[in-house]
Amino acid sequence: MRILKDEAIAIAVDIQERLFPHIHEHEQLNKNTEILVDGLKALGIPMMVTEQYKKGLGDTIENIKAKVEDCPTFEKTAFSCCDDASFMHKMEEGSHKRYVILFGIEAHICLLQTAIDLKERGFQPVIIEDCVGSRNPENKRIAISRMLQEGVLVSSYESILFELCRHAGSDTFKAISKLVK
Repeated sequence: MRILKDEAIAIAVDIQERLFPHIHEHEQLNKNTEILVDGLKALGIPMMVTEQYKKGLGDTIENIKAKVEDCPTFEKTAFSCCDDASFMHKMEEGSHKRYVILFGIEAHICLLQTAIDLKERGFQPVIIEDCVGSRNPENKRIAISRMLQEGVLVSSYESILFELCRHAGSDTFKAISKLVK
């Protein structure tokens, strides 16, 4: 099953200031996420942003927030994005979007529950493994395993960007190639 650009949407899940510094290997996660977001923007993939209990966890980290400031942002208290009515309303507006590219934190809580709920609602979640994290790497490993069991697709930022691009030689291909070098 190929993931198609015209049928894809991306969600940046809870990449927030007060939690992010506690995520295992957060500096690498930050770099990977910046590349992914820049590539998704070059491809014209629509993005949504969620923030879990903003009062406690703060805003989206500054460098990512600057890149997604034009994207709809949803504050939530439920772990699954799908339990937020305004979020789901926006998802269903773009119901022709079959593939949901997920990245952010934490893998074993909000991303896992969101992926399972999206799958149940007829979407095909795609977890970008090198752009998700947890405080404990074992929790992330277990979450990825569970997602695979649930039928969620798993990819890397470089793989998904080139899959969505499909062909070499275009300006988009050149932009993505420059990002991943």
